[in-house]
Order: sequence, then structure tokens, then C-alpha cells
Amino acid sequence: MRILGLGGIAAAVAAIGVLAVPASAQALLVPTGGGYDNYPPMNSPTQSAMAPSTDPGDAMLTRQLAAARVATAKYATNLDQAKEDGYQIITMMMPNMGFHFMNPNIHVFNVRKPQILVYEHTDGKWQLGALEWVFTKMPQTPPLANATFGSFPAACHYKDGTFIADENSKTCPKKASTGAAFTFWHPDLITMHVWIWYPNPAGLFSSTNPLVAPFNGG
Repeated sequence: MRILGLGGIAAAVAAIGVLAVPASAQALLVPTGGGYDNYPPMNSPTQSAMAPSTDPGDAMLTRQLAAARVATAKYATNLDQAKEDGYQIITMMMPNMGFHFMNPNIHVFNVRKPQILVYEHTDGKWQLGALEWVFTKMPQTPPLANATFGSFPAACHYKDGTFIADENSKTCPKKASTGAAFTFWHPDLITMHVWIWYPNPAGLFSSTNPLVAPFNGG
């Protein structure tokens, strides 16, 4: 699986922010959007984010993507490092997306610290494909210029990556059908995928990626 080089991307940067998971399988708390430090409101650029442009929104997005890439480079092909740093599985392979791993210790939305890492798995190896941030409602100001969003229903999550859709945290089974223990519940979420580590012809912010279809078998 191809790894994209770091060359050519500015390393300057600034942070933005979300997510807290209480201990002992309590309900997951997530932000409601907003609070992006000192960033001014951004207008959505009309050109490609990585194309040459004089639009200040484009320049800011380039710096933000650079910051995210540099900060997550250590996880690109090293899932063990991600786990050591606190990321834990929350879904098995989702078609045309990947395996999702979340860090419950990230409490604010920060461009350098995505709450979720989306991995592809093939031939016994792991490749980071996308980064993901989540919100309980649509942000009034997109945290990244030109961003588009997806969604994920309220669900109970389990230690082996199994999850069960459920609008009520109090009705989550203590164990999944696989026998895995309950870890946490979250409400309906707005999701923002960013395909920084694997090319995606569907777009930088698309929830799915046709190029990872060959890896859907896990």
C-alpha cells in the first residue's frame, strides 16, 4: 500500500479541537462544535485545497493539513504506536472506509490530534488512510475550509470493535454477541473524514474511498 511522501507540504501550524470518554464504560461526551482557538472564520475556497491560490482560506487549510500529517506520521504504518498512545478499536472494517480506532483521552478538537484514526489492513499490515473528527451537531464554522460531513448513529461500542446502534445508553448490553465487553456509548454524531494518508478520488473529505475497496475483506 502506497505511503504518500511528506515533501512539499509546509510544516507551519496551528491547532484547533474534541472528545472525552469517561472511565468505566460511561457515556461518551463530545463537543458541540465551535471554539477553534484563535482561527478567524474561513470562507470555503472555490479551488482545490492543494492547488496554488492566493485565497487565505486555502493557505490556512494547507498549513492545517501539513500539521495533521506531521503529527500523525508516526502512526502511518505503525498501529502498535497508535495503541500505545491511547487509540482503541471502535469498529471493524467498514466497507470503503476502514477500521476505526479512537483515542478517548483527546478532550478538545485539535488539528494535530484527531480523535479517530482510520486504518486499512492487508497482507497482515496496517496502513493509515484517513483521520476523523466528530461533533454532536454541525459546526457553525467548518473547522477545515471546504469540509464536508457524514454521520454515525448513536451506538454502544465493545472491546473487539463490535458496535450496536442504540439511542439509549442505558440499554446497551454489557457484552456483545461476540462476548466482548462494553466500553462506551455515544450519541448521534456528525463526522469529518480527512483522507490525508491515502489518495481518494472521491475527495479529501469524502466519508468513503473507492480505492480501499480491495481491502474490505480486512
